[in-house]
Amino acid sequence: MNSINKDILKLAVPSILANITVPLVGMVDIAIAGHLEKTAAAVLIGGITVGSMIFDLLYWSFGFLRVGTGGLTAQACGKGDMKASADIFSRAILISAIAGTILIALQWAVTDFVFLFIKCSPEVRTLAMRYFFIRIWAAPATLSLMAFKGWFIGMQDGVSPMASDLIINIVNIISSLALALGFDIGPADFGPLQFHGLSFKGIGYDGVAYGTVIAQYTGLLFVSAVMIFKYGKKIFGRYSLQDAFRSLSDRNSGEFFKLNADLIIRSLCFIGIYIGYTIISANYGDLMLASSSIIMKLLMIFSFFTDGFSYAGEALTGRYIGMNNKDMTKKTISHVFLWSIGVAAIFIAVYGAIGMPLLRIMTSDESVLKAAGQFLPWLPAMPLIGCAAFTWDGIYIGATASKAIRNVSVLAVIAFFAVWFTGSSLLSAYGNSVNLSQTRHEAIAIHILMAAYFAHLLVRTLYQSIKYKKEILVNPFK
Repeated sequence: MNSINKDILKLAVPSILANITVPLVGMVDIAIAGHLEKTAAAVLIGGITVGSMIFDLLYWSFGFLRVGTGGLTAQACGKGDMKASADIFSRAILISAIAGTILIALQWAVTDFVFLFIKCSPEVRTLAMRYFFIRIWAAPATLSLMAFKGWFIGMQDGVSPMASDLIINIVNIISSLALALGFDIGPADFGPLQFHGLSFKGIGYDGVAYGTVIAQYTGLLFVSAVMIFKYGKKIFGRYSLQDAFRSLSDRNSGEFFKLNADLIIRSLCFIGIYIGYTIISANYGDLMLASSSIIMKLLMIFSFFTDGFSYAGEALTGRYIGMNNKDMTKKTISHVFLWSIGVAAIFIAVYGAIGMPLLRIMTSDESVLKAAGQFLPWLPAMPLIGCAAFTWDGIYIGATASKAIRNVSVLAVIAFFAVWFTGSSLLSAYGNSVNLSQTRHEAIAIHILMAAYFAHLLVRTLYQSIKYKKEILVNPFK
């Protein structure tokens, strides 16, 4: 195996191992809700989905804390400029702490605003707000973890974010299960020590949110320890608190904030797509909301695998651009794509073979299973259409090609809503002419929604493929 592939796998494999647990957390949250009360599974799943959607709205707005930090740090690492690396981290972590505190202060205003646009049943809304008001207390930790992860990736360190993600996700799963469903540990005899057993009945639905809060702060403690013991002397040995605050206004901060302004637009566009997906599906009732949410969770399993190679592309592209090495940049990109295509081929087969068993893991409610089963044919399309889109993301981020990232995001959100509004208008006209049943109308609407989602992926793939030479191989090397 040549050195390029070794470097790619060194970064990609840890990310994939960590990412495997990410969809598992979402699946466990939905599965807990889906099994708490069989007669109300759709409502409970809807509450988790809408509550999670609000956090997607908030946290994706701050996606630049990971994305921008990763690309700039990778280039600084390629140049061997450790002072710049420290400054980049300081800016990101200070913004994270301030933003997280503000989100907690504005939590009531956030929910009032969001529910102006979300139409869902009163039961789902009540559950979503319960979930939100508990989980919001993890905001400073969650935003800080974004900054840590981006910085680690930029420093060519795939192991530290892997370890933190694994710890966070495992703690999340265990604590959510224990707090929601309870546990019963029998007595045990350890010789001189007698354990009399421990029993906890569980607090139900709220336990899912509390489990997430516990996990986020556990992860923050871990990455802080890694930063101190692994990078303390090497990067921050002569770096003071005064240097950290000065990093917000030094001559390099302009590049940081200019890049992040474009990345904020990117985040808002993706928010529009993913939140739009949830809002639209919620308009068709709790059953369609639950079904489309489950399908999206299953679709995103693939992205978490291919994101490992996207992160590798980000770190290595940024590193070689920082070193001003165009040949290695080109070779890295071609090899990253070969690995991503291989992952896509595997997932086409996996989705085609075990779609229904994956659904049964998510819920035991037969009505939800039957409804979601209609949309299983969309699963194999995800790796086919999404592979290049996700891989290009990492490469463009590593090159800090922020204008291209911004432009393709705007085009993607336009494509999503154009397909949705065109399709839904045709459906309304067709439904009125042939007297479609409500159930059939709802199912076709969700199929149109899925087509709109894949349209945005296709636009990302085409635009970034066309702009590749100019934005990655020409502009960064001027």
